[in-house]
Amino acid sequence: MKRPVLKVSIGWIFAIFCTLSLAQQDFPMKPLRMVVPYPPGASTDSLGRIVSQKISANMGQPVVVDNKGGASGNIGSDYVAKSPADGYTLMVGTDATHTANMYLTAAPTFHPIKDFTALTQAVANPIVLVVHPGIPAKNLSELIAFGKQRPDQLSYGSSGTGSPHHLAGELLKQFTGMPFVHVAYKGGAPAVSDLMGGQIPMVFASLITVLPHIKSGKLKAIGFTQTTRYPGLPQVPTFSETLPGFEMNSWLGFFAPAKLPPAVTKRLHAELVKALRDPDITAKLDTMGLGVVANTSEEFSEQVRKEFEQRGKLIQQAGIKPE
Repeated sequence: MKRPVLKVSIGWIFAIFCTLSLAQQDFPMKPLRMVVPYPPGASTDSLGRIVSQKISANMGQPVVVDNKGGASGNIGSDYVAKSPADGYTLMVGTDATHTANMYLTAAPTFHPIKDFTALTQAVANPIVLVVHPGIPAKNLSELIAFGKQRPDQLSYGSSGTGSPHHLAGELLKQFTGMPFVHVAYKGGAPAVSDLMGGQIPMVFASLITVLPHIKSGKLKAIGFTQTTRYPGLPQVPTFSETLPGFEMNSWLGFFAPAKLPPAVTKRLHAELVKALRDPDITAKLDTMGLGVVANTSEEFSEQVRKEFEQRGKLIQQAGIKPE
């Protein structure tokens, strides 16, 4: 008995191809969703709303900001990872959601590289080490010297276990061999509050959290963990100027589900970069302590891959266990 032969018309295949190509050329044809995997009020939320308004105006379609907080950003990230790869679902990701979280989660439900299309690093979110004014150190060298004299007095606070702020402290321990004690807080704000109250001597924090206190003189900035000085505080050095090779970046960027069509990827990247480089938006983000980067998709993808591997090794070396 002969099996039935399925005949496929070349014209039919061509028609489907043309329809898909036309759909990509006309993208977007309906509202977009911008997922923020953290609660309202966070820097990710601010960035998502600022950029969404701009790309909505430029693309002629509404962009709905959808806060899906919880599990250190994993709930929203998982939602995007499992969404259709059609360009209508985006997310504001962070170095936590896309580099460290997988190592800190006992049963991860998505892969931060395989399940996403990296569109662009939106901004650098500089990490700065700030100390209480009572600490007699103006720079990293003086802080290290002070710590060697009083090794039991230099505990440091962070926004939480496995956060880039925590990892910056662990990296400093590796570089100096000093026994800094980590104190984990539920967010950067309570850590800074205790620092200002004198309950803890120093904190690794996002610049956006402490910039007003540095400018007012209520806190002293010891140094930045990225390799370039922050333009808004040019007098504050980087750690790498004292400890060559030291680098701990923090950033916010835009992602979409994996296997996004090239034409859609190109369009979304162009619109996001255009919005980020708008002078008004750049200035607004700068006042928040967020420096616009807006790199290529390829550059961002390679950066995520590199930092994913680096932080995995650091988390293992530091003995940080998944929860």
